[in-house]
Amino acid sequence: MGLISFIKNAGAKIFKSEEKREVEKANLILEYIKKFGFDVSKVKVAVDGEKVILTGSVDTQLNKNKIIVTAGNVEEISMVEDHLLVTVPEPVAPPAPEKQFYTVKKGDYLSKIAREVYGDAKKYPVIFEANKPMLKDPDLIYPRQVLVIPPLT
Repeated sequence: MGLISFIKNAGAKIFKSEEKREVEKANLILEYIKKFGFDVSKVKVAVDGEKVILTGSVDTQLNKNKIIVTAGNVEEISMVEDHLLVTVPEPVAPPAPEKQFYTVKKGDYLSKIAREVYGDAKKYPVIFEANKPMLKDPDLIYPRQVLVIPPLT
């Protein structure tokens, strides 16, 4: 659980008007997350100002992280409060960190990020795959976008 910060004016523009009520914004964010194929049948979304609050449960840690960054990479959202539980433990020998995120800086590209976090630029497909379907092309990332950085297996 935790609070993850995002840049308010970066990300997908899913709100048609700034006058949307928080319940409507929550519904739009939930629909936006569903659009990427995530099972959100046990996920609840609430909006409090610029903050998204995620509660409920998901099947894997990776899907949890992807849902968090999908919700946070929305224009007008500056933070995500994470209360999601992972219901199916993943069979991993060493425990991985609960989550690892990376905020894209100007001039970044996936192989540069992979070199920074993994020490090997050729590992960029790992980052790309972990951020699908939000990322459709490894060359299309933008500054202030938040990405999931999975542990190497």
